Amino acid sequence: QVQLVETGGGLVQTGGSLTLSCAASRFTFSSYVMSWYRQVPGKERELVAAITSTGGSTNYADSVKGRFTISRDNNKNTVYLQMNSLKPEDTAVYYCNAKHPSGRAYWGQGTQVLVSS
Repeated sequence: QVQLVETGGGLVQTGGSLTLSCAASRFTFSSYVMSWYRQVPGKERELVAAITSTGGSTNYADSVKGRFTISRDNNKNTVYLQMNSLKPEDTAVYYCNAKHPSGRAYWGQGTQVLVSS
C-alpha cells in the first residue's frame, strides 16, 4: 500500500530551523508533483510549497517565501522542507502530498510543528 511518512516535526523557538522529510513508497515517486501543506485547527489546509516531478520548478506560499525551501531526491523517494526563521504563525500540522498528472493523489499522516514565541 502507498505510504507517505513525514518526519522532522517538533518544538522550536522563534527564529529557529527545522527540516521536514517525507519518505514515499509503493508508487512511482519520480512521476509525481510533491507538495507540503499545513493546517491549523479550524482552518483549511493550505499549500506551503510544491516541487515538480523532476525538481526543476518550485513554488511557495507568499508567507514562507525566502524562509522555506522545498527539495526532493528521486533516488531516495524523499521530499524535504527546510524551514528557517520560523515564526509562531508557522505552527501547524504539516502534510506531505503526492499528485500525479492523472489526478491521483496521496497524503501523509502529518507531522506537528510548534514554534514557541
